[in-house]
Amino acid sequence: RSINNSVLELINRRLPRPPSYRQARGPTEGMAGTVEDSGKTAPSSPAGLRGADLGLRVLLFAVSLSGLVVLVTAKQTEMVPLVLTPPFRFGPVPAQFKDSPALIYLLVALCMTSLYSLVTAASSVKSMSSSASCAKGIFVLILLDVVYAGIMASATGTAGAVAWVGLKGNSHTRWNKICNIYDKFCRHIGSATCLGLIASILLVLLVVLNAYSLYRRSR
Repeated sequence: RSINNSVLELINRRLPRPPSYRQARGPTEGMAGTVEDSGKTAPSSPAGLRGADLGLRVLLFAVSLSGLVVLVTAKQTEMVPLVLTPPFRFGPVPAQFKDSPALIYLLVALCMTSLYSLVTAASSVKSMSSSASCAKGIFVLILLDVVYAGIMASATGTAGAVAWVGLKGNSHTRWNKICNIYDKFCRHIGSATCLGLIASILLVLLVVLNAYSLYRRSR
C-alpha cells in the first residue's frame, strides 16, 4: 500500500494542474475587452440634426413671412409732374409692387416659401417625436429644398435688378431713378429683397444639413 501511495503521489506531481476558474476566465475577459475596445462605436443620435432642421425651418418661415408683409405694404403716393413742359402740372402718382412683374414674382415666391416652411416644420416636429426618420423622406426634403432655393434665388435676383434701377436708374436706356421721390417705397422693396436673399441662404443651409444627415445614415 505504501508503494501504491508513492506511485500515485509521483504521478500527481508530474501531471499539470488544471487552471483555476479565475485563471481560465482571465484570458476570455481580456479578449472580450479587446473586442469591445476595438469595436466601432454606435453612431450618435441625430436629435441634434433634427433640432437644427426644425430651427432653420422656423427661421425660414419668420423671414419669408416678414418679407411678404414688407413687400405687400410697399405703397407710396407722391406729387410728381405730369407735364414736363411749361405750364407744369403736378398730380398724385402712386407707386406699388403690383406695377412690376418682378416684384409680383417675388411676392409669389415668398408666399410659396412661407407655406412650404410651415408644412415642413410641422413634418420636422413629427419626425422628432418618432424614434427614427425615414431616409426616403429626407431625400424628398432635399429635392424640395433645392427647388425652393432656386425659386427664391431667381425671384430675389429679378427683384434686386428692379430695385437697383429704381435706385440708380439707367442712363443708356433713359430709365430715370425713382428712389429720390418714392423713398419709402424703395426702402420696402430693398428690405423685401434682402429678406428674400436670407430665405435663399437658409434653404441652401437646409439642403446641406439634410444631405449630411443622409450621408451619416449611409456610413
